[in-house]
Amino acid sequence: MLEFDIVPAERRPAEERAALLADPGFGRIFTDHMVTIRYGANKGWYDARLIPFGPLSLSPATAALHYSQEIFEGMKAYALPDGQIGLFRPEANARRLNATADRLAMPQMPEELFLRAIRTLVEADRDWVPTGEGQSLYLRPFMFATDPFLGVRPSLEYLFAVIASPSGSYFAGGAKPVTVWVSHDYSRAAPGGTGAVKAAANYAVGLLAQAQAQDAGCDQVVFLDAVEHRWIEEFGNMNVFFVYSRDGAPLLVTPPLNGSILPGVTRDSVLTLARHNGWAVQERPYSLDEWRADAQSGTLRETFACGTGVVITSIGRARTRDGEFTIGDGVEGPTTSAIRSQIVGIQRGLSEDPFGWSHRA
Repeated sequence: MLEFDIVPAERRPAEERAALLADPGFGRIFTDHMVTIRYGANKGWYDARLIPFGPLSLSPATAALHYSQEIFEGMKAYALPDGQIGLFRPEANARRLNATADRLAMPQMPEELFLRAIRTLVEADRDWVPTGEGQSLYLRPFMFATDPFLGVRPSLEYLFAVIASPSGSYFAGGAKPVTVWVSHDYSRAAPGGTGAVKAAANYAVGLLAQAQAQDAGCDQVVFLDAVEHRWIEEFGNMNVFFVYSRDGAPLLVTPPLNGSILPGVTRDSVLTLARHNGWAVQERPYSLDEWRADAQSGTLRETFACGTGVVITSIGRARTRDGEFTIGDGVEGPTTSAIRSQIVGIQRGLSEDPFGWSHRA
């Protein structure tokens, strides 16, 4: 079994850490350590280390800088009521990392090694796990090609790393209904592409659409399919759900995994919980026209998006090139609130976990 070499960092003083944790924001503060593991085509995974967080030294010819062989995951660690630290479905992130690696012709990482890398970092930097309401330690495992070679082929060398960032709310102002812009100009993914995996390049192609959304006074962008520009696919980098009522109980509709949509861990958790609650679920194509018409008629009760960073966020309004419409009364609905409470309760050790999702770090 590959063992980790430990190179302790000079830890920041407790007073400085406490000041940073008081208002961590999202993705701008980093803990004292990081994990790195190297891969070589002739030796497999080797040189596993826990080292001080800091810059990486790379050749200007590093393959990832030229051909985008870079992938990542997003997950969180939570402070639990008993003083321990919890992880939410980390094995699902390990599996998805390997699915992404396959798609980008990169090496698979043994699930056991992935999980040990996560736990090694969390244990070393456990004092950085925030305890405030809605706060968590965001974990970013990533892998990229390090071969200093400009030929177009899969790299022979890779670096896997894990960094950690204390985080508060993903959206400024906390959890409240957001307004979204429906992009008719830009697509996030196309059939046969990489939309179903967490390739870094997927996020680069969405940045201009996100800027367009901000120019329209919106918080986030909604992407349509790349072929007909008709079907709802993703909410920025999150999955989306539409809530109706059937026989007095919620009916959840979400676009199906069609090869262009990321199979989110939170998405799968929402579907599992909804069925566990006895709610009806439909995974089917859902058009912009249906969204607008049902929102305007009142048939559609709620819309929400889900993902690791935000967990669950309500969508109150949508703007398009043809005008704006409001979902429900523009505030968070009871189904959105209920499903968030269930997921957060399991993540934070406050609720029963009938699915075995919560793990001790």
